Amino acid sequence: MQRRNLMRAGLAGMTTFSVGRHALAALNTDAHPADRPRRLVVVFLRGAVDGLNVVVPFSDPAYRSSRPTIGLRAPGQPGGAIALDAHFGLHPALSPLMPLWTAGKLGFVHACGSPDPSRSHFDAQDYMESATPGRKSTQDGWMNRLLGLLPAETGQAGAAPTRGISVGPVLPRIYAGPQPVANLASGDGAGKPTALDRPRVGAAFDKLYAGQDSLSAAYQASRQAHREVMDSLQGPEAQAQEMLAANNGAPLPNGFPADAARLARLLRNDARVQLAFMAVGGWDTHANQGADTGQLASRLQPLGHGLAALAQGLGPVFEDTVILVMSEFGRTVRQNGNGGTDHGHGNVLWALGGPVAGGQIHGRWPGLDPSAQYEGRDLAVTTDYRDVLAQVAARHFGLSDQDLSALLPGHHARQASSFSLIKG
Repeated sequence: MQRRNLMRAGLAGMTTFSVGRHALAALNTDAHPADRPRRLVVVFLRGAVDGLNVVVPFSDPAYRSSRPTIGLRAPGQPGGAIALDAHFGLHPALSPLMPLWTAGKLGFVHACGSPDPSRSHFDAQDYMESATPGRKSTQDGWMNRLLGLLPAETGQAGAAPTRGISVGPVLPRIYAGPQPVANLASGDGAGKPTALDRPRVGAAFDKLYAGQDSLSAAYQASRQAHREVMDSLQGPEAQAQEMLAANNGAPLPNGFPADAARLARLLRNDARVQLAFMAVGGWDTHANQGADTGQLASRLQPLGHGLAALAQGLGPVFEDTVILVMSEFGRTVRQNGNGGTDHGHGNVLWALGGPVAGGQIHGRWPGLDPSAQYEGRDLAVTTDYRDVLAQVAARHFGLSDQDLSALLPGHHARQASSFSLIKG
């Protein structure tokens, strides 16, 4: 078998690792991490979630008239939303998140989104992950750029291979670029040993790829990232969690709560991890969307449980973590003939964590009157999602104006925001 084929076979099933030409410094990770590193977790809802049924503008008269069968009722009514304030309510399937709202650890930015008018899932996701709306030539993703701008934590020499984590089978667009990123498999297989964890097999591959060439460097970095992830997930607490899950019987129908809890353990146990990304699909509800029950509700329920599990599992780390939940665009104000909604424009962005100014609906609400709708059919965008990214970068991570220009090219973030979603 050729050396390249051996490499592919050996890496199959282990934590994958993307190494660019400027990333070889990631091999030096012997130093101790800082006591309280700041973290960012991004949860991307692929398919365009209906933000108008997530954070419901029940006081807007055009809401119910535009959605006679899928619109949620006002708080206090059967099947009604959960009151957030006098104008907005939360979908009842997301009730596990209400303690975070009450504690001021959960907030929303309504009428938020990309200024690009595309209604294509592919293009809109690409633009949102590159943070350059309308520009297809951007090669890297904004989370990879953020990795390159963050200062090394106190005591670290270079970037740790697990400084950036992606949960899922492939490296997403948002992490494209030269900075190293570790891929953690989703599902129960994420923490299971692979063939390379067998001492004799691992030793043979380690010897084979002990050189200084780029292929050996990529193998060594991938092995190191895999060891760090396994060490964090396979401790006594993780083993106890696996036993508890086995005792409870069958797994949940949706894997997000388990993946979120697993990511929380990793973040809590490994202070080197600063950025993490997860994607959840299935939000393209063109038909049979439902209101308080139905297709959308059945998907929001595990999402809410998973986010609550992530917050709880982080423990004290939650106080130094910002969690953003975003989607490529919203959906039409008016329901369609199939009891669903079509591709829209403005949406709602969620933010959780200790640094979040929660218990508030941020941003300027444009209203749903037909005269205020974007192109006469959608919720208008009054807050560019990059304004939120800029606040996280500046107030949470302490990036400079020059850094913000590199992170969000072409976006004048300092002059844009009229609200403070992130404390500081």
